[in-house]
Amino acid sequence: MLRTQTCGELRLADAGKEVTLCGWVQKVRDKGGMVWIDLRDRYGITQLIFEEGKTATALVEKAKTVGREFVLKATGEVVERYAKNDKIPTGEIELQVSELNVLNPSKVPPFIIDNDTDGGEELRMKYRYLDLRRDEVRDKLMLRHKMLQATRSYLSDQSFMEVETPVLIKSTPEGARDFVVPSRVNKGEFYALPQSPQTFKQLLMVSGFDRYFQIVKCFRDEDLRADRQPEFTQIDCEMSFVTQEDILNTFEGLTRHLFKEALGVEVGEFVHMQYDDAMRLYGSDKPDVRFDMQFVELNEVAQNKGFNVFDQAELVVGICAEGCAEYTRKQLDALTDFVKRPQVGAKGLVYVKCNQDGTFKSSVDKFYSQEDLKAWAEKANANPGDLILVLSGDINATRKQMCELRLH
Repeated sequence: MLRTQTCGELRLADAGKEVTLCGWVQKVRDKGGMVWIDLRDRYGITQLIFEEGKTATALVEKAKTVGREFVLKATGEVVERYAKNDKIPTGEIELQVSELNVLNPSKVPPFIIDNDTDGGEELRMKYRYLDLRRDEVRDKLMLRHKMLQATRSYLSDQSFMEVETPVLIKSTPEGARDFVVPSRVNKGEFYALPQSPQTFKQLLMVSGFDRYFQIVKCFRDEDLRADRQPEFTQIDCEMSFVTQEDILNTFEGLTRHLFKEALGVEVGEFVHMQYDDAMRLYGSDKPDVRFDMQFVELNEVAQNKGFNVFDQAELVVGICAEGCAEYTRKQLDALTDFVKRPQVGAKGLVYVKCNQDGTFKSSVDKFYSQEDLKAWAEKANANPGDLILVLSGDINATRKQMCELRLH
């Protein structure tokens, strides 16, 4: 190995050791008679110091010629740092360099290789090999690595067998379009890239493999959506002779295992909810239950009062925003503008402020008395200081719109 340690390894206990580091130049600070270089690798950053009187003059001058992203090999003694940096693990030491080799010089990079980079997304994708040097990107790849390792470990312990299925297959009649690959040998014939390994995993089950899994690429030649790309990876599994409870227990266990092994987070029991309840209370089959604000149907108390918008609606539904009665007219207008966006599609928004003195202020005061609005508040379990937001219309569309408002 060219190096004896990594750039994230040295600590104060290593003071006095002669070591060799290799890495990329993160930053150079030239103070004339003293030069500091932050040397970076995958494991961290170590500060190199070149100081006149302690370092050969030629070596100090050489350090001044080094630029960002130069690849260096530096040998020297680990010393205690005078001005310590508690923001990095190696912040108590630095390397007093006695020998410096430039393994590869670098042109000035098109953007700063740092988490607070000045490069836009398009520029960073053009120079992806540079973007991958940033801690933020590398940490995400490391997290993915940990998740994949933990997935294989957990599923193997649960008697799943990992089986790799073919990538060049016969086209199957599924929903999305297949990507096709022309065959050179059989002219006019095409392979398809699999949308998922559905056919193959069913063959494995029929063949008696019992439990199968694969971390697999899937391909769909379709328009981009918020949760779908033409190419994506999924943890694909199949089990034989099981009940719904077996499936829930197995994969809730996998989720808890991944959070613990990859993030060090303990996850408790999962909430089980019927689809109809999820749509009725949250307007989504994947509701965010980290906060309350469940939907409250107000048809009984809001209709037949002369307000045609509600009277003609299939559903009148509200949410209670706790402690938001002090919202200004500007803030309420902003919420109204949000639900009127084409992406949401509502025609308007009704609000009811539950004042601290027990009275109510609403955008539909003309049609509803204080007693009427009190009934709304009781239905929504709203207390003084809370804000009730109401939408109406077709059941499915209104639930979707209220879901967007709730998350917003």
